[in-house]
Amino acid sequence: MLSERRASLILLVVTVFAAWGWIFSKEAIQGLPPFGFVGLRFLAASLCLLPFCFSKLKQVDRGDLVRASGVGSLLSCALLFWIYAMSVSTSLGEGAFIMSLSMLIVPLIAWVLFKQKPQRIFWVSMPVAVSGLAMLSLGGVGWQLSASQIWFLLAALFLALHFNVNSRYAKRIPALVLTCVQLFSTGVIASIASLLTETWPESVPTSIWIWFGLSVLVATSLRYLMQTLGQKGASPANAAIIMILEPVWTVVLSVVWYHEAMPAHKIMGCGLILASLLIYRGAQPLRIWLRRKPKQL
Repeated sequence: MLSERRASLILLVVTVFAAWGWIFSKEAIQGLPPFGFVGLRFLAASLCLLPFCFSKLKQVDRGDLVRASGVGSLLSCALLFWIYAMSVSTSLGEGAFIMSLSMLIVPLIAWVLFKQKPQRIFWVSMPVAVSGLAMLSLGGVGWQLSASQIWFLLAALFLALHFNVNSRYAKRIPALVLTCVQLFSTGVIASIASLLTETWPESVPTSIWIWFGLSVLVATSLRYLMQTLGQKGASPANAAIIMILEPVWTVVLSVVWYHEAMPAHKIMGCGLILASLLIYRGAQPLRIWLRRKPKQL
């Protein structure tokens, strides 16, 4: 069993890999059709994970595998919205923070689907998140959601829906098997969408395939393996807080890599969204720490 500190370090590296995944994807779709990129990426990633879970895959009930594939269709919708948003967006960092709102949408969907009322702290953090989104949408002509922001929001909504439904099956199916099946399902659906709606180029430069390979090996396969390993050793509270860092690294990389401009209202918007996530996901570990802290005489 991994120590808490080592597991937390692994999760920290996972957030960096996830942030680089935004760069790898943005570069890859310069020469590959967006839906086709997602299809190939997740089919390849599922094949990379298959050797690690093949023996357990044969032990899982076929009905559960079919249901897991169905849940994977929700993930595919989220990723198709995400990659399209990325293809029309000029700000990866902004998109990463909007996508991070999925964790605040999760309690709302759980309330609707499973009658699970959100915790009190949710009602504190949600107005802060909405204020952050409003600041991101503040431009020279006033408040207005751009097309990419709408697509990122749709992606976050479907990601939250997938999270809720997927959590039901995570208790019955081994994590790697569940991940492998859903990655494969996502790859198939995205590939079909690409064949129906996109035209592939006659040739793809070698540099594009390098970016594609990095997205498959580093940002997908290795990332999910390390995330599974890290979450087994880290407490859920610590894991949740560490994973918040993904949009922060994405902003840093997008500014360094693409020289993206971050005006004051966008910095404030990202800051408010980050604050909302820290309030929502940091309240419980803070209460636990205060309980454990020896009383001062």
